[in-house]
Amino acid sequence: MRSSAARSNLLVPEIREVMDIRQASDYLGISPDTLYKYASEGFVPAFKLGNRWRFKRSRLDEWMDRQSEIQAAEFNPEMKKPVKPAM
Repeated sequence: MRSSAARSNLLVPEIREVMDIRQASDYLGISPDTLYKYASEGFVPAFKLGNRWRFKRSRLDEWMDRQSEIQAAEFNPEMKKPVKPAM
């Protein structure tokens, strides 16, 4: 009889350090077609192994951190535009 821990591992997909386009798109929550476009344009960190795109999880994590910092800097509620006085 298998333990419950062994059975639960079957339900959770393993996240590897190097992922193919399907695994990476699942990890990022976007479609494989979108990820393929992003990789081809150099928007996301990726490399080709033979003729197939591969993605390192650690590089994707770093990239997502940078993207969230950029977006947070673009939306800074303390830097609101001054209100023009009514004339």
